[in-house]
Amino acid sequence: MMEICNGRRRFLAASIAAGGVVAIGGATALGMNARARSGYEEAVKSTWRHSDTTDLPLPSARRELVRYASLAANSHNTQPWQFRLADRAILVLPDPSRRLLVVDPDDHHVFASLGCAVENIAQAARAFGLQAVPTYDVDAHGIRVDLDTAPRNRTNLFDAIPFRQSTRAVYDGRSVPPEHLRLLEEAGSGDGVRMLLFTERKHCDEILSYLVAGNSAQLDDGAFVQELESWVRFSYREALSTQDGLFSKASGNPVLPGWIGRLIFSQVFTKGAENRKYESQLKSSAGIVVFVSDKNEPACWAEAGRCSQRFALQATALGLRHAFINQPVEVPAVRGQFATYLGIGSRRPDLMMRFGYGPDLPKSLRRPLDQVIHRDA
Repeated sequence: MMEICNGRRRFLAASIAAGGVVAIGGATALGMNARARSGYEEAVKSTWRHSDTTDLPLPSARRELVRYASLAANSHNTQPWQFRLADRAILVLPDPSRRLLVVDPDDHHVFASLGCAVENIAQAARAFGLQAVPTYDVDAHGIRVDLDTAPRNRTNLFDAIPFRQSTRAVYDGRSVPPEHLRLLEEAGSGDGVRMLLFTERKHCDEILSYLVAGNSAQLDDGAFVQELESWVRFSYREALSTQDGLFSKASGNPVLPGWIGRLIFSQVFTKGAENRKYESQLKSSAGIVVFVSDKNEPACWAEAGRCSQRFALQATALGLRHAFINQPVEVPAVRGQFATYLGIGSRRPDLMMRFGYGPDLPKSLRRPLDQVIHRDA
């Protein structure tokens, strides 16, 4: 927890240094922000929950499957998806209005995020007495999930869905038992996707150098920093208003009025501070996983997303935390060097995560179904 505490101190120190903005009128704004806290907490309870019942007619079950899909991991919590409902199918499509043009210019993370959503549908469908059969639809540029009748089967991965989160905190350094590592490896492998597992300290220290290189390159890029800041939600009010983005408190940082947060963002979010944070986080983790697909194309990116989501659900079911550390796979120059280190030839490393035992942090929000289900469905 030390790194979180240090982050809070840096954040508050920058607030005071920024012309005394917290002292001058800031108290009133902070009071308004505090009044939004109860609304945020109620929204979290409403969002991160299981259905009251899984015995539903198909039209209601489809909507619940979409709700579970929306709880999946996704880049910057942009929620870059839209859903179309057919008679016995759900079409999971990219939302072009939510693209990240700087960090994800080829939409790799968009399709990985769609895969994460599809995996949640697949896990939840069993509990509703359905079997989800996903196929990549080239014409629709998305994933079609056909729903067939099947025996009800409530699994531990389904139960984990409302409890999964990308926990950006320092973990406690404990190692994971071999039998749990085997379950994680099984969950993280898929059709045309291989999961590389690293638990030895030597390998984790070597991988740290690629993480630092990728993070440094991104923070030297003004366009990247500007894009990232646009998705940060500094206050309860901002988080409630948009129901998306990276909520400051979910990363262990203080909740501040948005205008103060944006004023001091550049003073707190520095290359040195972020690299030190990632170093302490990585050193506290039990291991690192990298997902590598056979082909560099959207269908395979989506499959890598499915594998990462399944890994995350299995980790959650085992009492483990996880967090994405995708910088080495997001910066093209570093990605090539990282692929050489991994010994995967010309294949693309898709996603990277760390895992271990750690604290629970506040959760981010998700947009309501009416905003993600396509109107003409």
